[in-house]
Amino acid sequence: MKYELILFDADETLFDFKKSERVALENTITDLGLTYDAMYHLPLYKEVNTRIWRELEEGKIQQSLLKTERFRRYADRLNIEIDASKVSVLYEKHLSEASFLYDESLSVIQALHSKCQLVIITNGLTSVQKNRIGQSVIAPYFKTIIISEEVKAAKPNRKIFEIALDSVHFTDKSKVLIVGDSLTSDIQGGINFGIDTCWFNPNHRENKTQIRPTYKIADLYELLALLR
Repeated sequence: MKYELILFDADETLFDFKKSERVALENTITDLGLTYDAMYHLPLYKEVNTRIWRELEEGKIQQSLLKTERFRRYADRLNIEIDASKVSVLYEKHLSEASFLYDESLSVIQALHSKCQLVIITNGLTSVQKNRIGQSVIAPYFKTIIISEEVKAAKPNRKIFEIALDSVHFTDKSKVLIVGDSLTSDIQGGINFGIDTCWFNPNHRENKTQIRPTYKIADLYELLALLR
């Protein structure tokens, strides 16, 4: 096999983050004593959250501020008064307990484990990802899990990729592949670092950017065929 090290994104690649997000937000809103309305609360939260994580990718906000700032903005949009820092802690607790793998994730990772080294690189919060990913059934198959908040660097910054390779003492970029669902984070990050990239696109989204992945797959099982 050409690749000896595969870097995997976590959420929306191996883990069903949308489901985790829905569960965590509903529990948080309920804990605040509000009546949860999935058609109202969830889309608004996604809008605020997506925008602020994009700001992180662009270097416009620090991750230490992101987790509280998103709930301050969210409360403004809901026109309610909350302690954003306390709500952030509450949400992170619920999110850390909501870990859902895609059906094919375990078998694909098991198949690859005997053929190459595996590492997860995630733009996430340490308090959330250590539990959601670290306690999952696929965690033992990975050499390490690199979390952006923990290493003070986020995709697409090449620094987080350097940290990942250093952590497993690997230097040959020609034998490294990044697999992820985000063009602007995973694929652009891989391009910035100078490694091959594989865009996981199960919903067949149109690529309207100038970012060009090395490979494209719509199913994780396609990755096994591609690597053979």
